Amino acid sequence: MIDAVATDSSSTESNEKPRRARRTRMTGAQRREQLLEIGRALFAAKGFEATSVEEIAAKAGVSKPVVYEHFGGKEGLYAVVVDREMRRLLDMVTGSLTAGHPRELLEQAAFALLDFIEEYTDGFRILVRDSPIPQSTGSFASLISEIATQVEDILGREFKLRGFDPKLAPLYAQALVGMVALTGQWWLDVRRPKKAEVAAHLVNLAWHGLDGMEQKPRLIGHRRS
Repeated sequence: MIDAVATDSSSTESNEKPRRARRTRMTGAQRREQLLEIGRALFAAKGFEATSVEEIAAKAGVSKPVVYEHFGGKEGLYAVVVDREMRRLLDMVTGSLTAGHPRELLEQAAFALLDFIEEYTDGFRILVRDSPIPQSTGSFASLISEIATQVEDILGREFKLRGFDPKLAPLYAQALVGMVALTGQWWLDVRRPKKAEVAAHLVNLAWHGLDGMEQKPRLIGHRRS
């Protein structure tokens, strides 16, 4: 009887032991996304050279071969991260240009870039770094140039209406988009003033500069060539 009781007691104790939680196994697609997110954060914080495959694997809780299996190495992972961010930024800017009035189009373009910086800060930090490897979508400079091409068509139409030479639209488009992009790089760290105020000042300079343009601008200094 005593033995029976003792047996029941030990049985109860063993039943009360906490069960080990089962680890959920990621699918290949889920693991790939996890590695991309970890790589994105590390590349943004440390840059390409200072980030290692070992660190990426350790943060993901996997071995180095898993990273190589998905991306062929650090370079492959970096290339996918950069391509994604470049496409995202381009889509945000080109998708924002919906207004009919040129000034509002400038506002939309400025807001799109500032929105990207605010919402995808890591992505922007990666894009503005000098890429150590060739990208299928090009460099940040080529991306800015592509965005400028979208603005170029808008400026060309506006130039015709105002009697300006539409052949100069590409020059002004590069200048406008470059101005917004460089201001965005500065705002990335300072975050002052607020986004809407930054956009307003950018458009103020761009619009009133365009509004008061001379058809044949002259140099007033001693240099003429």
